[in-house]
Amino acid sequence: MSRRRLRALVLAGGRGTRLRPFTPALPKQLMPVAGKPVLVRCLEQLPALGVSEAAVIVGDGRPQIEAVLGDGSGLGLSVTYVPQPEPLGLAHCVALARAFLGDDSFVLCLGDVVVTDGLAAAHERFVCEGPDAVVLTAKVADPRQYGVVEVDGRGRVLALAEKPRVPRSDLVLAGVYFLSPAVHKVVAGLRPSARGELEITDALSALVADGATVLSTPVTGYWKDVGDVEAVLDCNRVLMEALAPERAGSVDAASRLDGTVVVESGASVLRSRLIGPVLVGAGSVVRDSRVGPYTAIGRDCRVSDTEITGSVLLDGAVMAGLDGVHNSVIGRGAEVRAAHPRTDRCFLVGDHTHVEV
Repeated sequence: MSRRRLRALVLAGGRGTRLRPFTPALPKQLMPVAGKPVLVRCLEQLPALGVSEAAVIVGDGRPQIEAVLGDGSGLGLSVTYVPQPEPLGLAHCVALARAFLGDDSFVLCLGDVVVTDGLAAAHERFVCEGPDAVVLTAKVADPRQYGVVEVDGRGRVLALAEKPRVPRSDLVLAGVYFLSPAVHKVVAGLRPSARGELEITDALSALVADGATVLSTPVTGYWKDVGDVEAVLDCNRVLMEALAPERAGSVDAASRLDGTVVVESGASVLRSRLIGPVLVGAGSVVRDSRVGPYTAIGRDCRVSDTEITGSVLLDGAVMAGLDGVHNSVIGRGAEVRAAHPRTDRCFLVGDHTHVEV
């Protein structure tokens, strides 16, 4: 098998039905956490693995994804876009990218999964031990919605099952796979599952059945499938802990900043108190407000006369006259204004929606 070059295949074609009302208008892989799209967080880890070329599988969201990633040069990569007209499974993506992947080994990543640590260890095992595949795994309380993995005491994969009703393990596939070119032969022979998809678990199972060496490495840091609003908020909280203070924008003398606060270039904070971790994106204005911990305000937002905590505002969002807002996600260009003096609740507001409460 080739170890001379490692390519990447990043999947960003899913429709994100669990993230409505923010999808499909916004591809779920572009949902920001701690001020950065999940897909960008995935791609920016690849150069450290020696990857210089990546193929990104895209569906209907291609224009928005391409607008964010461009040719990949800003992330130290050369990005190729591979369309997937219908979401027919992870192994189907491997087949679509066959020409791009050639005979090189590659790392397959889900573009809506955040992994803060564990990729380097899995890559090292893949390179040093020379198996046919290394899969990143995580333990979960309820594995029934995942690909479930059974391993021996040395981490060798013995069996896999996709979303089993009765899981035989609490160990699941974490969305990162280091694969040798041997996977192409088994993918070519796959039949669609009961879900009508070509499953990566079936491809890995076929490798195991053929006597190939498939190893597992556990996630050692934070891991989250950012597939619903609760996961977005949880991931945002965790990643904001790693922010470094920055004051590139303007903060007037009447404002107070406590803890880790990022005010990006072109942003303004006026007569407000910010209690970190807080991020105020470029071009945004926070006026006469109290912004509490774990709030990430996107670019070109307007927040006035508002008290908010633990929330994510996407680019261009407006909030005015609201108290006690918490655990909310406000879509791009959405406006939430108070018709009454006070409210105390959380909001899920889709893109370009106007709400009075």
